[in-house]
Formats: sequence, structure tokens, C-alpha cells
Amino acid sequence: MRLLSVNIGSARAVQVGPRTVSTGIYKTPVTHPVRVGKLGLETDTVSDQKHHGGPDQAVYVYSADDYAWWALQLGHPLEPGTFGENLTFSTFGPEPVRIGERFRVGTVLLEVTAPRIPCGVFAARMGDPGWVKKFKQAARPGFYARVLEEGVVRAGERLERIPTQADHPTLQDVFALWYESQPDPTQLRWVLQAPLAIRARREYEERLKAKS
Repeated sequence: MRLLSVNIGSARAVQVGPRTVSTGIYKTPVTHPVRVGKLGLETDTVSDQKHHGGPDQAVYVYSADDYAWWALQLGHPLEPGTFGENLTFSTFGPEPVRIGERFRVGTVLLEVTAPRIPCGVFAARMGDPGWVKKFKQAARPGFYARVLEEGVVRAGERLERIPTQADHPTLQDVFALWYESQPDPTQLRWVLQAPLAIRARREYEERLKAKS
């Protein structure tokens, strides 16, 4: 397992329906070392801070394995950073990634907090009005992570995957539950036991409250 690419973006305007919004989703690979702090990669831009970024979603990670799958579906390769991820891993490994798992990248320690939920800005980035539905159906969301230990990362470094509790939900479990119109309270309580990102936690807490 290796870190294939470190990707940085700056603010850019994009048209989402009738709105023009600023986004940092357009990211470009860099070869120099990049410092990673509690709020993400130094010099990277998070424009929509209401829905993105923050200490629980400081870093977004995607894998070359998933990009290879998308290349087959779309009929053309995708460069690292296309999905707006900060870090592109060669692979996540053979086992499903669980909330609370950790990855050592260079001198940085990341903890998995949530799957990526697609939005209109992502669809605009891909130039495909149907992209949100396609991404949902693919169920290959990548993950957001909090930074437990700050440090420096550089493309080419080895990765270490550190398992969490075996009963923690997988990214796919949390991703699927997001789209349930009538979620099972037992499932909601289960995912809330894991160290979720605060935005996801609030959403599932509200749904559980509505069930009681």
C-alpha cells in the first residue's frame, strides 16, 4: 500500500444549476512534501465550510483501485485528484474500510470518520447531471478522515493500515444508511457507536430522534 498522489486545490467558480458557487474540488497532484494539520492539507482550499472540511472531515481519501473500476465504467482513465480527494492511495486493502480505522501516512495518522456523500458540485465537476445517482449506485465513496497526528506527507510513501473494532460499521454500511428513507433505529444506534464525523453524527441522531 502506497500513497500515490497528494492533491491540492484552489478556489474556482462552478455553475450548479442556477447558482455560481466557489469550490476547491478541482485538485492537482503535487510532488513536494505537504504539511497536514488538524484542518487538512496546507495551501489546500475548502470553499464550502458548511458542508465540507473541519476537524472531522479534514482529509478526503480515494483509491486507485476504485478509480480503475470507474475507468471501466466510463471508458476512460481518471487522473488522481479528479474526485477532489486530498490523498490518493494505491489501495485500501482487501477488507472493507470501517469507521474508526486508522492509516499511517508519512508522519501523519488519519482516522476514518465518514463516507463521501455526492452533491451537485461534484456532478458539475464531472460534467454529468446524473453523476450523483451514478456515484450512489457505485457505492465506492472513499472516506473522510480526522487528523490524529499532524505531520508531512509526500507521494510515494508507504501506508500502514491499523484496524479498528470488528463490529464498527463499514463505509458502505454508513453510506447505504444515509439513503434509507425509513432507517432502522437499531442500525442508527449501531453506526452512532462508531467515531463518526460530526455532520454524519448529527444527521443520524436527528433521524433516531424522529423515530422515538
